[in-house]
Amino acid sequence: MHRVRSVLLLIVSSVLPLGACTRPDLRDVDLERRLVALADGFEGTVGIYVRHLGTGLRAEVNADTLFPTASMIKVPILVKTFDAIESGELAWDQVLVYRDSLLYPGEDILGSFADSSVIPLPQAAMLMITTSDNTASLWLQHLSGTGTAINAWLEKHGFEATRVNSRTPGREEARNRFGWGQTTPREMAELLVMIREGRAVSPEASAEMYRMLTRIYWNDEALSQLPPWVQAASKQGAVNRSRSEVVLVNAPSGDYVFCVITKDQADESWEPGNAGFVLLREVSKLLWETWEPDHPWPSPTDGSAKY
Repeated sequence: MHRVRSVLLLIVSSVLPLGACTRPDLRDVDLERRLVALADGFEGTVGIYVRHLGTGLRAEVNADTLFPTASMIKVPILVKTFDAIESGELAWDQVLVYRDSLLYPGEDILGSFADSSVIPLPQAAMLMITTSDNTASLWLQHLSGTGTAINAWLEKHGFEATRVNSRTPGREEARNRFGWGQTTPREMAELLVMIREGRAVSPEASAEMYRMLTRIYWNDEALSQLPPWVQAASKQGAVNRSRSEVVLVNAPSGDYVFCVITKDQADESWEPGNAGFVLLREVSKLLWETWEPDHPWPSPTDGSAKY
């Protein structure tokens, strides 16, 4: 059973790591209490990190605990792909030749291509992020310098916990424990902030990455609790015992970011009522109602299951 404690006063915290902040930010203890209430009773471990970029208000639940990334690891892969383009190792207009040997079994779009089909690199990156295509993701992980190179970029830029484990020499034990990748709610959220603020690779690369991250096909969890007229950059991740999502919302009253990750879930179902999926929706709804009281938007219920 998940149990956490909240502080009883609003306190000033130290500056965040990762080169992300230049001023102290504030712990929103009332919001943190409400997040704790959502996590309390969850059968598994919950990690949550939220920060309002304008006011600096933040709240945390196990924000520095290690969790599986599942498909959220595709955000670091995207960053290193653009880093390789910036350095000239890859080219933005490069045409890739798909081979059957690249197939990762599943329902990927790229995996349905015939052997020797061609695809421009930007389209492969789009599939990796927009539809979470695993075949495209593993291909780009290889082309961008492998997991070792991605991890080196992360370490260089202050991300101490976030790592690619799959197909990365020396990380076999971590892969057995966390799967494809590992991170903390704070680090995954702050990676999106770095992209949003133009500090990942270059301002131009960050802008293109951010555009990709706002075109997510899978919008039935945290994104479903935001008005459809609001832009948000995001990436989901899900495996049997873990559900996760990182979202940066371009809200009317100012940007805010949040990341929710679970692990060791008792509920391994894949229905909308899965406990992890419910938590993602509840946190997203709470944050919108807290930080956008002048823009109420009741998420649709009747008929929403059709879509």
